[in-house]
Amino acid sequence: MDITASTVSLTVDDVAASSDFFTTHFGYHQVMAADGFASLAREDAAVDLVLLQRGTEVLPPEQRDQRAAGLIVAFTVTAIAEHEERLRQAGAPITMPLREEPWGERLFQVTDPNGVVVQLVEWTAPVGA
Repeated sequence: MDITASTVSLTVDDVAASSDFFTTHFGYHQVMAADGFASLAREDAAVDLVLLQRGTEVLPPEQRDQRAAGLIVAFTVTAIAEHEERLRQAGAPITMPLREEPWGERLFQVTDPNGVVVQLVEWTAPVGA
C-alpha cells in the first residue's frame, strides 16, 4: 500500500461555517466546493479536510444524519502559546485553555461553529521519552 495523502471527512450542519473557520484560523484553502460539500487543503503536512452537509445523499443512509462528534482533529505545532494568543485575539472560541500534561504535552482546544473540536499540541519532551 502506498498512501499518498490523508483526509478526514466531517459531517456538519453548516459546511460554509466550518469551511470559513478552517480557512480563517488554520490556513486551509478551498480546493473544491459544491452545494453541501467543501474540500480543504494546506500546503504542508496537515491532513486534508472534506466537509459534508449532514443529510446529504452521497453518504450511506446510516451515516446521513450523524454529526462530527466525539472526535478531535489534532495538529502538532511549534510555538503553541503564540497560536493560542492569535486564535484568542481572532475571536476563535478557546474551549480548553493551554495546559501542560505531566508527560510533556502542551495543548489547547478550540471548537468550530459546528462543534468540531480542534486540538493544537506541542511536545516539550520527545514522544516516547
